[in-house]
Amino acid sequence: MTRRTLFTLIAVLCLVVAGTVTGRMAWFYLSIPSSNTALTHFDTLIVLGNPCNSDGTPGPEQRERVLESVRQYQQGIAPRIIMSGGAAHNQWIEADSMKKLAVSQGVPADAILEDTKAQNTIDNIVNSSAIMVTQGWHSAEVVSSPSHLPRAALILQHYTTIAWRTDASRWPPEYHFAVILAIYASEIKDCWQIHTNGFAARRRPAYAPALSTQTR
Repeated sequence: MTRRTLFTLIAVLCLVVAGTVTGRMAWFYLSIPSSNTALTHFDTLIVLGNPCNSDGTPGPEQRERVLESVRQYQQGIAPRIIMSGGAAHNQWIEADSMKKLAVSQGVPADAILEDTKAQNTIDNIVNSSAIMVTQGWHSAEVVSSPSHLPRAALILQHYTTIAWRTDASRWPPEYHFAVILAIYASEIKDCWQIHTNGFAARRRPAYAPALSTQTR
C-alpha cells in the first residue's frame, strides 16, 4: 500500500467518523423537547436576553425576541412578560432595552418585570424562575431565537419544575444564511457538550436551586 493510498484511506475514515459524530450531534439537537406541557396559555412569558448595540439600542436578535413576545402578549398567550438580561456583553442592561422596546409597541409597563442581573442563559432561566416563585406563577412560555431554544429547553429541564414551552422569534432580516448557519452550528455544539458532560459546576450560579437528578 502506497503512502498516497494510506493517506486517502485515513482521510476517508476521518470524514466518515466526523460525519457520524456530526450526525449524532444534530440528531440529539433536533430531538430535544420544545415543551413539557400541553398548556396553551401561561402565567408569564420569559424573553431571554441578547446583546444591545453599542449605543444601547436593541441588537438584531434582541429586537426580534422582544417583538415576538409582544405578538404573543397581544394574542393573550400570557398576561405579563419577564425580560431577562443584564449588562453581559457591554455596559447596557439588556432587560431595560427590551422593556423599552416592548412598551413602545404597546405593552403596558406594569405588565413587564425585569431580571437585570443575568449574564448567561442559565442565569436567564434561574432568575426568571425565582421571580415566578415570588409571584406564585407556575407556567411560562420562553421566547428566544430559533437556534437557542433547544439549549434553553435543556436548562429548563435541569433547573426548573415549572410548566413550560418554547416559542421561536423570527430571524433578523439583516442576517445572511451563512450567519444563521454558523449560529446553529455553535448551538448544536453547545447542546452536545451539555449532553455528554452535563452542566459544568463553574457555570452554575451560586443562587441556583439544588440540581435535579437529571445530568444530561
